[in-house]
Amino acid sequence: MLRGFPITLKDDVSTVIDVVSKKKYNNVECGVSENFCKYILLSGEEIFFPYRIYYVDVYKGIPSLTFEQRMIYHCIFSRSCDGFVREKHIKSIFNEDYPDWVIPYIFKISDEYVVEILEIIYSKLKNENTDKIKKFCRLNLNLFLYSYDRMISYWNEFYRKRYPDYKKYVGRELYNKCFGYTKNMKKIATGRK
Repeated sequence: MLRGFPITLKDDVSTVIDVVSKKKYNNVECGVSENFCKYILLSGEEIFFPYRIYYVDVYKGIPSLTFEQRMIYHCIFSRSCDGFVREKHIKSIFNEDYPDWVIPYIFKISDEYVVEILEIIYSKLKNENTDKIKKFCRLNLNLFLYSYDRMISYWNEFYRKRYPDYKKYVGRELYNKCFGYTKNMKKIATGRK
């Protein structure tokens, strides 16, 4: 998990890792998935973090952590295998003025299947200046396009009946209005004109 954050936060990440419960969900042998998410931060630094963690969120001392440590803790648990835990921690991230290095965690959770989390993120970002998030998405263009396709596939599989008009689906709104998706991005990524 140390590599999931800027190197300058190494000590804070170590502190947070020490307070993360080592108790895992039932029938899970490993605390983190074998799959990792890899992104380039706006600073140019590369990070990667587990797609999922399987540790139970039981730590009660979050208010005693520093701001950076709280953000690290929330980011870590935004990758939880439990959707309610992911939702809780994404809300907590938005309750504070989050730093740029949190953007990959907000972005990654946006290509998943829990529409309630997409609604939370969209409601928080739709009236905000998201230029930094858009810049992050362009910096990680191929991953951004992959995530866009994932979001569409989840709409198709789970939400097509509830949102028959895809243009009104919250995931599409989030990607278009807040993340800066355009059809031209696929041409740019493949080098076509």
